[in-house]
Amino acid sequence: MDKPITNFIEKYFLHFNAAALVDAAKGYEAQLEQGSKMLVSLAGAMSTAELGKIFAEMIRQSKVDIISCTGANLEEDIMNLVAHSHYKRVPNYRDLTPQDEWDLLLKGLNRVTDTCIPEEEAFRRLQKHIFKIWKDAEEAGERYFPHEYMYKLLLSGVLEEYYEIDLKDSWMYAAAEKNLPIVVPGWEDSTMGNIFASYVVKGELKASTMKSGIEYMTFLADWYTDNSEKGIGFFQIGGGIAGDFPICVVPMLYQDLEREDTPFWSYFCQISDSTTSYGSYSGAVPNEKITWGKLDIDTPKYIIESDATIVAPLIFAYLLNM
Repeated sequence: MDKPITNFIEKYFLHFNAAALVDAAKGYEAQLEQGSKMLVSLAGAMSTAELGKIFAEMIRQSKVDIISCTGANLEEDIMNLVAHSHYKRVPNYRDLTPQDEWDLLLKGLNRVTDTCIPEEEAFRRLQKHIFKIWKDAEEAGERYFPHEYMYKLLLSGVLEEYYEIDLKDSWMYAAAEKNLPIVVPGWEDSTMGNIFASYVVKGELKASTMKSGIEYMTFLADWYTDNSEKGIGFFQIGGGIAGDFPICVVPMLYQDLEREDTPFWSYFCQISDSTTSYGSYSGAVPNEKITWGKLDIDTPKYIIESDATIVAPLIFAYLLNM
């Protein structure tokens, strides 16, 4: 089989962060070969970076078993699906003045580094449809997780008229088709989370219609317990709550629930651009997690200090034999 990306990486990525990338990819591959499950966490603006173009294929080929992501990544993949042509790229974003930024706001363009998300075509286009799904669930006495509502939105077909990219490039659609488990810690810190909260303030929805972060943790505890027989690996893109929330399920099970037969995570890799030693979770080296009861002494551990928008697609391409 022709594998130009894989062959290139193996030939030229020989030292430093390049070598760590190859080692991490081979470690991920070894986990899958031994029957282990894999959690992938998405922080930052990976969906706006269009990681879905390759991450969706990882999901389709069953190389991801569960996802932890921020509310922003959950929604921004769908926003890109329905409003792609309205996005504006700003390659000279480092040169923008406060007035330039204000002008973008007035145009309804919310900037994420070099890319502006169009408010009307992205946020508001989703809002009118997701509100109906929220309201219908509430009137039926039903409650769901944030990602489950998004799955309902995608699978209902109401967004089809807006599609502006190939559906195979949406990782959320690939996940919805497989009903892949997702945990979304801190979902309130997202555009859709803010919108949901506004309806609660106005008395149009009840907060209880949305399942909570505690319920996500208890779901994850059950999922981990049921799926850890052959190990569960942890592939972390970025840092923050998308990574810290799910990795804590192991010490919770072992220490707080006193289930002393709970296995540690069987693999750990983090792509990080955070400076170590500043006291941040994002900048913590993997060995620190041993002290918190998350990783074992001999858990395979990798840290690639680089840009996730460059590293993640290369590792995924390696795993997909591209």
